[in-house]
Amino acid sequence: MLKATPETGRRPYPFAAYFAAALAAIIAGLLIQNWNNTGRTLVDTDDAMRLAQMRDWLAGQGWFDLQQKRMALPYESHWSRLVDAGLAGVFLFFNAFADHALSERLLRVTWPLLFIAPALAGMAAIAWRLAGREAALLALLLAVAGVPAYQQFTPGRIDHHNVQIAVTILTLAAVVWSDRVRWCAIAAGALTGLGLAIGFEGLPYLAACGAALAVRYVVDAGSAGVMRRYGWSLAAGVIAAFLVGVGPAHWTRALCDNLAFNSAAAVAAGGIVLAAAASLPGKTVMARGAALIASAIAALAILIASEPRCLAGPYAMVDPAIWPIWLADVRENQPLIHVLSENPLTGVAIAAFPFAALIAGFMLARDGDIRRHFAYLAAGAIFLIAVATMILAIRAYSYAMWLGMPLMAAAGMKLFVMLHLTTLRARLIAGLFLTPLALSSGAITVAVAAGFDDKNSFARLESKQCFRNEAYAPLATLQPGLVVGDVSYGPFVLALTPHRIVSAPYHRFSAGIIAAYRAMTSPSETSRELLRRLGADYVVICGPRPPAGLVEPERSASLWGELRAGHVPDWLEALPQADSRQAFNIYRVKR
Repeated sequence: MLKATPETGRRPYPFAAYFAAALAAIIAGLLIQNWNNTGRTLVDTDDAMRLAQMRDWLAGQGWFDLQQKRMALPYESHWSRLVDAGLAGVFLFFNAFADHALSERLLRVTWPLLFIAPALAGMAAIAWRLAGREAALLALLLAVAGVPAYQQFTPGRIDHHNVQIAVTILTLAAVVWSDRVRWCAIAAGALTGLGLAIGFEGLPYLAACGAALAVRYVVDAGSAGVMRRYGWSLAAGVIAAFLVGVGPAHWTRALCDNLAFNSAAAVAAGGIVLAAAASLPGKTVMARGAALIASAIAALAILIASEPRCLAGPYAMVDPAIWPIWLADVRENQPLIHVLSENPLTGVAIAAFPFAALIAGFMLARDGDIRRHFAYLAAGAIFLIAVATMILAIRAYSYAMWLGMPLMAAAGMKLFVMLHLTTLRARLIAGLFLTPLALSSGAITVAVAAGFDDKNSFARLESKQCFRNEAYAPLATLQPGLVVGDVSYGPFVLALTPHRIVSAPYHRFSAGIIAAYRAMTSPSETSRELLRRLGADYVVICGPRPPAGLVEPERSASLWGELRAGHVPDWLEALPQADSRQAFNIYRVKR
């Protein structure tokens, strides 16, 4: 029952009301900022590729058939059909009362916003478990002013990252509440299976959630029931995910970059061993520890026996030749120290809140009661993993932002007590200074005052015009053929034109990436022969940015360099531009 507050004498509003208000404010802000942009661009290569993949499935491509038919070379996507199914459902809903183009736009706007609610709910639940209802309310405030955390939730983002972030947060929330709510352990196991089915970006955090429950089981015999429910649920969840996502023809195939026989069998075996051990009566600490070790050994043995290369990570089966020509140049894969050296303003904007939350976490650890709190230990450990991952590759900063907010909220409550802030107004004002927006903005202001500046545009604004929908309109009017150009253009060509492509920015498509790169970076006559072998019909260039790793004098001598300088070989025909603002220069290969 709600009680009257001592300050007002009135009963507080239900938490659901605050949650709904925060959610509405976040969604409204994102729509206002991004609605117009969704009509101009598909946002990102992954969003364009996901749209093409969804269309293929709606057009009749099989559930387990993830081949991209408009690739010049064989390519099988590692993305889950589960996301395609969700996207298709939203599209078909809108298509019942809107035309195809508007339905797709509404889909791209709506899809990422759908996952803000579960992410926000999970984050607030973690904060509530750490420090109570008021901490959860402060967490909502942090989220409302959490602009840097919404990069993967902005309208237009229809790839799988927003789904994975939401699933990861919900899994951690289920873990920290598993000692209070019986079904949370089951939910944690099932959510882990779902997360692995979607993709492996959340794997470090999902694995850490399982490890936290396993360690608690070793230390506390009273958590055997939680361990048992989690273990069986984990095994069932990952087996169900495997059966839904992997066709019978590939049941024995081992992969490193998404759920396959080796990873599914390893996770299921680990869950079964722990669940079975937790079902046995009368176990000592040594016996429980042995069960944990046995579980880890079983999972590791299956991984090594089925595909030992996967111990090197998700890129273990990738052709190393693509690293210098593409993968090393992907901004989201760059370490934080590199971003701070080249783009210090961007770097501090990314790192400010996670590092502030790191300090907040250490402040909480000074309290002995909190330091022994399982929820704090689990949430803190997984947040540390997110920060470490962000330092190695900045793509993890969204996880660090979201996972840091509950710790910041809990520390904020202690800070309010230390500062004797008792009124709602005082706490609201102080809380605003703890938000991601305030901390990132403050860090940028300090960096600018200290004389730092980005050496170049982290967003590569000079190439922005190359990803506008209108840039592909002239290409779309041409007779369908095979297009060769920068690797980043491939998904947009698939989504916005009827053409086929040679390359796209995905690690499984090494052959296409290498073939297109060589065709664009070789001298003219060599490129001619390479393009003839590929059966290319069109060559396109856009903007001043050269292919990755191409430096002088090879740059000027390359086909890209010649075309950029306005020198068109006699075996290419420059197609007329509709106007001088046309982003792409298009050349037809003469037969």
